[in-house]
Amino acid sequence: MTWPAFSAVALIVICFAAAYSGGVMLLGLLEWKRRGLALPAQSAARYGRPHLGRPDQDPYWVYYLVPCLNEAAVIQPTVRGLCGQPRSTLIVIDDGSDDATGQLARAAGGDELVLLRRELPRARQGKGAALNAGLAVVRALAAERGQDPAQVIVCVMDADGRLSDGALARVLPHFDDPRVGGLQLPVRIRNRTSMLLWYQDYCFWALAAVSQCGRARLRTASLGGNGQFSRLAALDGIGAEPWSPSLTEDLDLAITLAVRGWHLETEPAASVNQQGVDTLGRLLRQRVRWYQGHMTAGRRIVEAWRSPHLSNAGALEIAGYLLIPWVVDLPWSVLFHIGWYRFFTRAPQLFSFVDGWASGVIGGLVWYALSFLPCLLGTWLCLRRSRGIPRWRAFVLGHNFLLMNYIAFVCVWRALFRILLRRNAWAKTVRLDERDSAHVRDAGREPATLGAQVGHRPAPASAASYDPGA
Repeated sequence: MTWPAFSAVALIVICFAAAYSGGVMLLGLLEWKRRGLALPAQSAARYGRPHLGRPDQDPYWVYYLVPCLNEAAVIQPTVRGLCGQPRSTLIVIDDGSDDATGQLARAAGGDELVLLRRELPRARQGKGAALNAGLAVVRALAAERGQDPAQVIVCVMDADGRLSDGALARVLPHFDDPRVGGLQLPVRIRNRTSMLLWYQDYCFWALAAVSQCGRARLRTASLGGNGQFSRLAALDGIGAEPWSPSLTEDLDLAITLAVRGWHLETEPAASVNQQGVDTLGRLLRQRVRWYQGHMTAGRRIVEAWRSPHLSNAGALEIAGYLLIPWVVDLPWSVLFHIGWYRFFTRAPQLFSFVDGWASGVIGGLVWYALSFLPCLLGTWLCLRRSRGIPRWRAFVLGHNFLLMNYIAFVCVWRALFRILLRRNAWAKTVRLDERDSAHVRDAGREPATLGAQVGHRPAPASAASYDPGA
C-alpha cells in the first residue's frame, strides 16, 4: 500500500470512528444533562433491593428470567436479591446443569421460586433457547392470572446479576409510555480487584453507559444480557421465540424491537452489577463470542434502513453500530501497525523543528494532545463516572487504548475466522465462587429478613410447579 493510499484509508476509518463514537458520546452527555442527572450517579449504589421505593399503585408485574448453566458459585445471592418482592415472579431456568445449581436456587428461593429444569438433548442450545423456554412459562402464568401483556415486564438477569436498590422505581415509569418496548440498565463490575477487572468496569461504566444514553435519545439503545427489561406485549409481537439462536441474542432482540417501531431506553439512575472476567484468556473467549454475534448481526443493516418505523437518525445509528467491527476494528488492526512503523521510521523528519528544549517540550505536548485526545477525554469521563477513583488509575484506564486495541484486534480476527469456518459453539463465561466471599455482601441485606420487609405476596401454587423436563 502506498503512503497516500494508506493515509486515505486511515482517514476514512478515523473519521467514521470519531463521527460515530464521538456523536453518540456527545448525545449521551446532552441526554444526561437533559434528565437532570450528574455523571457520578450510581457510583456509590448498593445492590440487592430493587423493590425499594416502588409505588404501591404502579400497574406492572415483573417476571425475572434467570438462565443458568452450572451457576452454583453465584446463583444463591442472585435468587435472594430477586425473591421477596411485591408484584413479581422469579423464574430460574436450569439449562441442563450438572452441578447443584437447581437445588441451590430452590434452597434460596423456596416456594417463591419457579424452577424450570431443561434436560438434554433440548438443553444447552444457547441462552436464547433457554430464555424462550422461560418466556413460555411467563406467558402461561400471565394468562392464568389474567394479566395484560402491555403491563407485564420481563427482566432478564444473569446468574451473577444484582439490581441496584430502588431500580424498579426508576425503570417501570419508562413503560408508562406505550411506545417503549425495552430498556437496558448500565452495568457495573463489582469485583474490581485487578487492572483487568477495572478495565472491564471502565468499558461498561464510563464508555458504554454514556453512549447508551446517546443511543436512547434516538430510541435505539442496545439491550444486554443482564439487567434487560422488555414489555411482554412487544415480545409477543415478535412471535413464540423472540430470542434468536445468535451468540448475541440480546443485540438481535434489540434490532428486532427497533425495526418494529418499539422505543428502546436506558435508565442511568439505576444499574445492575455483575462479575468481571478475571483472566485474559477468559476475557478473550467472552469477547470473541460478542464480536462474532455482533459481526453476524451486520446482515440486518438493510432491514433497519427499510424499516418504516425508524427515523433516518435511528437507522443510521444502528448501521453505524453494526459496522464498527467491519469498518473500524478489522482495518484498524492493520493500519494501526503501519502507522506506528511509519511514525518511528520518520520521527526525525516529523520533529525536525526541534532546535532546543523549549521547542521539544512544546512540540511533544502538541503531538501528545492531538494524538491522545480521546484518552484525555476518557480519563475525564472515568473520573466523573467513578466517584473516589484515584487519578492515576483514571489516567491509566483512559490511556489503555493499546490494551483495548489489541484485545479488539485478537477478538475480531478470531471471530472472523469462526464465521468463515461456521463455528457457532457457545463459550460460557466461568464464574468466580461467591458463596463464601465478601462479594456476597454487595447484595446489601440479610436474605432472611427480606420477606418481612416488603410484605411479599406468594405466587399461586401452580407457579412453582413448572418442571416440564423440556
